[in-house]
Amino acid sequence: MRILLASSEVIPFSKTGGLADVCGSLPRALQELGHAVSVVTPAYRETRYSGRNIHPTGIEFIVPIAGKTVSGRLLKSTLPGDQVPVYLIQQDQYFDRDGLYRHSGSDHIDNCERFIFFSRAVLETIRLLQLDVDVLHVNDWQTGLVPAYLAIEYANRERYRSIASLMTIHNLSYQGQFWHWDMLLTGLDWKYFNFHQMEFHNKLNLLKTGIVFADSVNTVSPQYAREIQTHEFGCGLDPALSHRRSVLSGIVNGVDYSVWDPQIDQGIAATYGPDNWKDGKSQCKTAMQQEMGLPVRPEAPVIGIVSRLTTQKGVDLWVPVMQRWLERRETQWVVLGDGDPDYHERLADLERRHPDKLGLRIGFDDGLAHRIEAGCDMFLMPSRFEPCGLNQLYSLRYGSPPVVRTVGGLKDTVTDVNEDTLNRHVATGFVFDGYSEEALEQTLDRAVATYREMPGVWERIVRAGMMQDWSWRRSAEEYVGLYRATIGRLRQTRFA
Repeated sequence: MRILLASSEVIPFSKTGGLADVCGSLPRALQELGHAVSVVTPAYRETRYSGRNIHPTGIEFIVPIAGKTVSGRLLKSTLPGDQVPVYLIQQDQYFDRDGLYRHSGSDHIDNCERFIFFSRAVLETIRLLQLDVDVLHVNDWQTGLVPAYLAIEYANRERYRSIASLMTIHNLSYQGQFWHWDMLLTGLDWKYFNFHQMEFHNKLNLLKTGIVFADSVNTVSPQYAREIQTHEFGCGLDPALSHRRSVLSGIVNGVDYSVWDPQIDQGIAATYGPDNWKDGKSQCKTAMQQEMGLPVRPEAPVIGIVSRLTTQKGVDLWVPVMQRWLERRETQWVVLGDGDPDYHERLADLERRHPDKLGLRIGFDDGLAHRIEAGCDMFLMPSRFEPCGLNQLYSLRYGSPPVVRTVGGLKDTVTDVNEDTLNRHVATGFVFDGYSEEALEQTLDRAVATYREMPGVWERIVRAGMMQDWSWRRSAEEYVGLYRATIGRLRQTRFA
């Protein structure tokens, strides 16, 4: 199968979040399964510092943007491993600037125009390089116009008519909404600016456009695919998603176990696996307590948090619970994150008042994230909503049972501890439902009690989590099935 994946960010060339990790890992897993995969992404300023060799192709092109034409160039590189080609769209006026989408706290004012250009450039890349493509896999609002252009302008052109499109939604809350006059920049007929296609509350919505025009739509967990069809989680797009329910599905993201595996992780105090986790985690716990300025107390349960400090991640739940526990409970907390400045100040104040129970680092440190996963006894992730989540998957591998809320990918990947799941050896963590401090606190109580009072049960939970396979190979195999179904659907409708 021949796959072209388009994304506004791809690790190691650019990154603001998990989208980059997915689009840097999935293509390599697909290639390892024997498929021909290429990637196309913008050449940002930060791309120069990716550490990858980037070469000019000598290919230049122009695309229409409203009443003008804009030129660009194609550069070429590869993903790590050198097997997957990456084509980078160079247009310095749009992409040679600080920040992929934002600078100094504000969105770039021309984001709509920038990603209209990128979307058109994706389709022109196929022609310029004479690529044979079976599936065009686009990701998030920045590529939402690609399926529309493919369906409206390119469907009857040679080389394009048999291309099936898949739109992946990584987080529905980011939709690419712009004022209605930006419709002129797209070059598409105003007839498409309607409630059923591109319009959303009198704005141009690029994510909705992709959802409507793509041959298939998926998101990053089966539970999230169900949730976004509801008013509570649909961010206003639940009618459009419900309308497309027959082609909407979910696939859980994978973990790169060449990076996230305590058996080979050289950045932690001691490597360990399912058979020697007690000794390994004990050494990692001691090292982490020392690094975070906490007293070394082997008997104290350590609750780890690596998170954006936003309401999506449940910070409004766990900060009040943490405050009560710091005052009353003999537990330790380790927090690494960045986000809302109000929470920065609140957490810093708690650390000043309880330096023996709370270790805090504001910001992001990838190495420390690994050390926290290895050194904590349990990992807290009580999200308000969670399309997929990766930290709970890291925690499973590192033997730190997750405490999570039953939403999105958390529900799909963490199995609650109860008599039945323990008997079936599938219990991997502690799960609660209602979004409340009470529900979170009761579940934390249950986790800590299990840790302290039932070491045999705790060992079964840890081993069950560490033995699970959430690799990218598993995800890639599911994507191959989705690609085939999408191609088959296109052929049935277009060539019947």
